[in-house]
Amino acid sequence: MKKAQDPVEIAPLKKPREHTVYSALIEACSELEPVSTAVVHPCDEASLTAAVEAAEAELIRPILVGPAAKIRALAEQHGLDIGPYRLVDAPHSHAAAAKAVEIVRAGEAETLMKGSLHTDELMGEVVRKDTGLRTERRISHAFIMDVPTYPKPLAVTDAAINIFPDLETKVDIVQNAIDMAHALGVGLPKVAILSAVEMVTPKIPSTIDAAALCKMAERGQITGALLDGPLAFDNAISKEAAEIKHIRSEVAGDPDILVVPDLEAGNMLAKQLSFLANADAAGVVLGARVPIILTSRADTVRARRASCAIAVCLAHARRRQAAAPVAE
Repeated sequence: MKKAQDPVEIAPLKKPREHTVYSALIEACSELEPVSTAVVHPCDEASLTAAVEAAEAELIRPILVGPAAKIRALAEQHGLDIGPYRLVDAPHSHAAAAKAVEIVRAGEAETLMKGSLHTDELMGEVVRKDTGLRTERRISHAFIMDVPTYPKPLAVTDAAINIFPDLETKVDIVQNAIDMAHALGVGLPKVAILSAVEMVTPKIPSTIDAAALCKMAERGQITGALLDGPLAFDNAISKEAAEIKHIRSEVAGDPDILVVPDLEAGNMLAKQLSFLANADAAGVVLGARVPIILTSRADTVRARRASCAIAVCLAHARRRQAAAPVAE
């Protein structure tokens, strides 16, 4: 008869910290004026509540765009006071998206906030050539994550919009994220360009892109940050792992931004952090004329408010940039 083996002893995990990143971010907005925000089709409890909560937290001044009767009935059903807020009637979600973009173009709102419509439907209006909110930059998405096992905010980009970005698109993805970090008070963000390995190899095209991005930063084609890559996730996030592999880097072990090779990798990484590491994920779309707040029914109250706070910081950064004197 086989002798039963002794149970394997597993070392206890390092105790994670509390979720404090978003609290600090929201607190930093307490001295900023609330930003006028077009809320697109807030026709379910989660999206309408998110808008009202952000307004009550003095982050935004919502303009509710959608079927007026339906929004009023929903507010009454869930005990939400929308009396103080402007309500713009639009018959359905597609019309609401078009009207909200029109409101932004008219200068009546400085941010957009997604309600209960598909992201593709909203972004379809945003990227229209003649009537949308495009700029010279490619539009990208960033998750700003509060990971209890990591000491500071961690951005993951792009995990929601650009499926298989080429090098030119990655330049804009990186610069959008850097500009966002500046707006959030990070003077010189550290950017880790992720791949499966840390060595440059033609067998893995994302390592070539990573090397090119770093060289472009050296030549001033990407500005305002420290870049390093390719870095595998372990040596990007862990200084000890980087040292074991003899990687000398100011970024390894201390990144503010993780740039993923494609949407699949980014989406899986963000969801793994959320469901395995108990991370919160706030989301914002960058590179358009205004920041776009993307919330989900699964978001915590903290994450919803943090998404709004990030957009507020970005809107105020744009105000300061617009008011700055032009160098001769």
